[in-house]
Amino acid sequence: MSGAPAALLASLLWGTADFLAGRASRVHPAVLVALVGQAAGLVALTIILAIRGVDSGAFLPGALSGVVGSVAILCFYRSLALGTMSVIAPIVATSSIVPVVAGVVFDGERPGALQWVGMALALAGVILASREPAHTTAIDPRRAIQLALIAAVFIGLALICLDAAAEHDALGGVAAARVVGVVVLGALAWRTAARAPLSELPKLGGIGLLDTGANTAFAIATTGGLLSLVSVLGGLFPVVTVALAYLILHERLVPVQRVGVALALAGVPLISV
Repeated sequence: MSGAPAALLASLLWGTADFLAGRASRVHPAVLVALVGQAAGLVALTIILAIRGVDSGAFLPGALSGVVGSVAILCFYRSLALGTMSVIAPIVATSSIVPVVAGVVFDGERPGALQWVGMALALAGVILASREPAHTTAIDPRRAIQLALIAAVFIGLALICLDAAAEHDALGGVAAARVVGVVVLGALAWRTAARAPLSELPKLGGIGLLDTGANTAFAIATTGGLLSLVSVLGGLFPVVTVALAYLILHERLVPVQRVGVALALAGVPLISV
């Protein structure tokens, strides 16, 4: 599979996984949804790496990604459960701003004009999309947006760690992150006595397999196409989540929110250029 189709497949899988995780987190504890998904993904990655092999140099940065990623996924899933998915998904997708800012501050990188435009559009979009109407079906829209912003920052930090791991082995780094994530989330699930019917566990595991499939597809995409192109295409996953929320949950946004979501969705791919 060449770079562009693999990147689009990654977006489709990521967006679908996020939508399903949001729905599941409205019924089951978010920590349990995240734990089962991470565990299922870890099993799949273990099988792949057992066949392919792994570079141990990816373990440490991957493990650090697992620590911050656990915070990110908990906040993300909880925000999807409390808020409007069509608003939350684009906000969290602005996590791509964090690696860009880190590159400017620590590595002296100079983003191009399109990236600056993308960041401005994304931030403007977040502000407008966050303006929840007085009458909304969301459980706690203000708390959801707060958690979405926290998730965006921590996902960005996790991406920085995974970038360091990818210098050695991208999938090995993701596997290390999954190991740490399962331990951290497992401890939290045990502490909070999070439970769900056994019949629901395969569905929750399926979410993790979709996410792992997306990571694998994106890793393949980076080896088969221009990184600038596959990053833009891979960053389109919020479009899938928003579309599913519209078609299945019948979410409707007020005009100012529609403008905000559109700006955020337009800005995210530009940031990745």
